[in-house]
Amino acid sequence: MNEFLKILSLIILMNFGCNAQNNEPSEFIPKGYVEFDKYFGDLNKDGKDDCVLVIKKTDTSNVVINRFDKTVNRNRRGIIVLFKNANGYQLTDKNYNCFSSENEDGGVYFPPELWIEIKNKKLHVHYGHGRYGYWDYTFRFQKSNFELIGYDSSSNRGPITNRETSINFLTKKKLIRENTNEDAESGDEIFKETWSNIEIENLIKLSEIKDFDELDMHNY
Repeated sequence: MNEFLKILSLIILMNFGCNAQNNEPSEFIPKGYVEFDKYFGDLNKDGKDDCVLVIKKTDTSNVVINRFDKTVNRNRRGIIVLFKNANGYQLTDKNYNCFSSENEDGGVYFPPELWIEIKNKKLHVHYGHGRYGYWDYTFRFQKSNFELIGYDSSSNRGPITNRETSINFLTKKKLIRENTNEDAESGDEIFKETWSNIEIENLIKLSEIKDFDELDMHNY
């Protein structure tokens, strides 16, 4: 039986390839990219700290002079999700080009700040826009992929929340909370809640998102 298990393990390793399992997260970064950020937390309920890498392309043609005469790196960013096991890390999901550069021109606004959160065994792609609010995409590992199961956003005017949106793609429910108090100060908002049903056939996969900037949640 032991010999059979050894042979079976060898077959599995050959089928997945030598790059499917590595000891260090950095070994999964593809050529032409560098590590931009790194996060740890349990994503598959096994008690081990998995790893999420945000990577950035290194194409020198995308290093440009912006309208303030400053040299900025406009290379796009991507994400790699690795599960931790007894032998190191294993590639679970990836998307090399789904995030815009942190140096995009925001016009009269500054560009939103991207960060990753691992919370309650879920992967959150979070964009913070300072006093203007935020938007947050919640992914869960299921059916061998990370799928979008939730979306939350807040539109603010300084400390005052004007509008909040929450979508649950599993229950197919959407909640909009709008502040009806025009004279509100922080904490004085009066919210009107509106629930609606959404239509969606298939959940969005992390690996299939071409550009987070083009994900329009207003269509649901």
